[in-house]
Formats: sequence, structure tokens, C-alpha cells
Amino acid sequence: MTSIITGDIINSRNIDSNIWMPLLKEVLNSVGKTTKTWEIYRGDSFQIEIEKIEDALLFAFKLKTVLKKVKNLDVRIAIGIGSKNDNYNNITEASGEAFINSGKAFDVLLKKQRLAIASTNQEFDTILNTSLALALLVMDNWTVNSATFVLKYLNSPNTSQKMIAKELNISESSASERRKRAGLDEILQLEKLYRQLVNQKFIN
Repeated sequence: MTSIITGDIINSRNIDSNIWMPLLKEVLNSVGKTTKTWEIYRGDSFQIEIEKIEDALLFAFKLKTVLKKVKNLDVRIAIGIGSKNDNYNNITEASGEAFINSGKAFDVLLKKQRLAIASTNQEFDTILNTSLALALLVMDNWTVNSATFVLKYLNSPNTSQKMIAKELNISESSASERRKRAGLDEILQLEKLYRQLVNQKFIN
């Protein structure tokens, strides 16, 4: 089992690619640096494999925060879970359940919301996509400040809020307000639920 993320950048044509492309490549490179791991195509679309399916949603959240740090930019993300065929050199030429499910989520589910999941388990998909639809009511409206705060936390979850406030040069009360406004605690609960369900449905 693996997870394949297919995505594209929203509003990319209205913002200089020299601003957002390095950010996109940096987060993709954090997973691997070969065309078998990820590839950017058609200028603003991409595909990446997250081998540990339990880490896929966290990566999707990080990806969204990285791109929403750029004003007026956003991303659509489809996560596909399933098996794959290993006989390929470029991820965009690969096949298997995970790729089919990622394509399904991208072509069908992303017409309704900007982050969606498709797998081999319908119950899992229904629970997660309903939860994501609610979470996106907040996430799609993250400001640059909110996205920056959430990314800081996701990259260093053991860092205290006091330390994050210091790094951002804001007061602790402002940091607390940004955390609340970004819905960070609820998003972390959703990510935890995802991991629990992945373990129940696909790993154990």
C-alpha cells in the first residue's frame, strides 16, 4: 500500500512562478529528489508518492500551508491510497490502485472541495472527506499569518507556543489568537483521526 498525491496550484498564472515554485520544490524535495518520487508537469500540476500512507494527510496540510504563505495562492490536493506497480521511472507514467484513486479524487472530488481522499475503503473515504469538507471552511480562508503559524507548528510540533511567538516576533497572546483563528487544534485532531483510521483499515 502507498499513497499518491496529485495536485495543482490555484491562481498560479496570476503570481510570478519565481515566488511559489521554489517553495513547492522545497516541500516536494523533503520527501525525495527523483522523478520516481515526484514530478511537476504542465507548469503548475504535480504528483508525489508518500510511501507511509499514515503521513499523507500531514504532508498535504504542510503543502497547503507552504503555498498559502503566498498571498492569493492556494492548492488543490487529491490523496489516493492503494497498491502500485513498481515498474516505472517517472511517477507520472506509473499505474496501480493508488494512482487510479488519486486521479479519481482529483477529477471528481476536487470539484466539491480542495482536499480530498479516495481509497479502497468507502467508509474510510466518507468519514475523511466529510471531516475535510468542514476543516476546509477554515483552511481555505487561512491568511498568510495563519498559514505561517500553522507551518511553524507542523514543522516543529514539540516547539512551545512561546518559542513560536518569539520566532515570529509576536506576543504570546497574538500567537494564541493565530492558533485559534487557524483552527490548529481541530486540524491536529483530524490528522490524528486519519492516522487511527489508516491503522485500522489498511495497516493492522
